[in-house]
Amino acid sequence: MVLYFKYLSILFKSQLQYRASFWLLTFGQFFIPFSVFAGMYLMFERFGELRGWTFYEAALVFAVIHLAFSLSECFARGFDMFSGLIASGGFDRLLVRPRSTALQVLGSQFEFTRFGRLLQSAIVLVWALAKLPIDWNAPRAVTLALMVACGVLIFTGIYMLFATLCFWTVQGLEIGNIFTDGGREMAQYPLDIYKKWVTVFFTFVIPFGCVNYLPLLYVLGRAHGHPAGYMAMPLAGVLFLLPCLAVWLIGVRHYRSTGS
Repeated sequence: MVLYFKYLSILFKSQLQYRASFWLLTFGQFFIPFSVFAGMYLMFERFGELRGWTFYEAALVFAVIHLAFSLSECFARGFDMFSGLIASGGFDRLLVRPRSTALQVLGSQFEFTRFGRLLQSAIVLVWALAKLPIDWNAPRAVTLALMVACGVLIFTGIYMLFATLCFWTVQGLEIGNIFTDGGREMAQYPLDIYKKWVTVFFTFVIPFGCVNYLPLLYVLGRAHGHPAGYMAMPLAGVLFLLPCLAVWLIGVRHYRSTGS
């Protein structure tokens, strides 16, 4: 982790060399999800509720998934941009270093301008929590923190899976956006508004439901059962990341150098 934070410090300083560009991009990133949230607000303003969900409950769903996505975009950007390392032969350089390739790729790129998107999501989160009559206790607070943290792991795992494809395809595949951007857009609403097969897929295959919808029922006091079960649900993000890392290691073993 010392090496990881060293990477982070170097890249942060390099991006601040162009301060005007950095702050303008950050400012722009603040308003990108704002337009999406405004659309949600107008929808609830017109219809009142969505399948029994109030605006502030849906806003909490929105905030959690966008917060997780923003953090993954910022700190796992190296995997999203991995095709550039393959095409340029830069991955060869990482292989000769005595550190994990996953750690080096993770530290190869950070998008600090995504802090604007992160700030917007945090504001929505605080606003929604302030408006909802939640009976707070330690288990609920821990569950909410795990929802965000494990959501980051799911998005990171998806980035890692599609980065692995670059070992065979060289260039990144746009199909990955179906599960990153598409998954974010889908998971920003409660899962029970979708068809059953969608709910099943995004609960048992890509477990967004386990880090957003199901534990949120407990946080909002809409679920029955032991709190420990709901607290453990976000850990599905860890279980999702582990096979993604295993697939990554398989890809590394099948990598063929560019020879340049």
